[in-house]
Amino acid sequence: MAKSRTVILVIVGGGFLLLFLVFFIIGIMGMMGTGTRTSWVGFGDKIAVVPIEGQIFESDRVVSQLRDYADNGSVKGILIRVNSPGGVVSPAQEIYDEIKRIRAEYDKPVVVSMGSVAASGGYYIACAGDYIFANPGTLTGSIGVILQYPIVEDLMDMIGVDHETIKSGDVKDVGSPFRRPTAEDSVMLQAAIDDIHKQFVDVVAADRGLEREEVLQIADGSIFTGNQALGLGLIDSLGSQEAAIRYLAELAGMKGDIDRVRPRVRREPSLLDLLGSLKQEYIETGLFSGPKLMYLYR
Repeated sequence: MAKSRTVILVIVGGGFLLLFLVFFIIGIMGMMGTGTRTSWVGFGDKIAVVPIEGQIFESDRVVSQLRDYADNGSVKGILIRVNSPGGVVSPAQEIYDEIKRIRAEYDKPVVVSMGSVAASGGYYIACAGDYIFANPGTLTGSIGVILQYPIVEDLMDMIGVDHETIKSGDVKDVGSPFRRPTAEDSVMLQAAIDDIHKQFVDVVAADRGLEREEVLQIADGSIFTGNQALGLGLIDSLGSQEAAIRYLAELAGMKGDIDRVRPRVRREPSLLDLLGSLKQEYIETGLFSGPKLMYLYR
């Protein structure tokens, strides 16, 4: 038995050491950055394209781009291109709020174009626009909230590792991976989820001009195609990104050829960037960060 436990400890310890080394290297490489910068080409009126790709973990980059374009007089309208299953609640709300602010303070039209998926937090952000386009085969909707976290209590018991927690209250360590949730934990977490879900429903009802009861009937996390979303009033029109750009240009009063500007990536994503995103998704927002409320389509 002791020999078996030693083998397990060596395997687990070696695995953690390997993960540490991999993510240490990724962290060093990440300091070199893959950042984006705003690219301005030519003169005259332009449409700015702001992409929202992949899971949403932070809002700083997109909010900064939106502010740059809002402040530039040559940008007459902004297209939000969403290809995202959503992500962490707060960053999605911050991007949403910035779009609403720009519409109110700068009087610049903002049109949303949905790519292959614009669900949950991606759809939340889309609701901030003046008009929403989706392709017939776009996956959207998923109006709901999810919270997940791993529990490694049995693994710790198996390898003989104890974990001690000193806390000021019974629920202070809610979401800890080192113990199973209590009934009190579940009640508290469910209350938070219900409140965040209510916020989502209220946004959809207000921005899409729907009755709250209508939204509640479909706000169970269900996914819809673009065709279905149009019938439900979740989007305004079916059409490609180009159709959305042409419509935006009309709203902005632009004639003739449409110049576009978009953030330019300084270098192409590498394997290390991919590993870094996996680290962020499964490590930083998982085991070592505690539970996070997500507007996310799994």
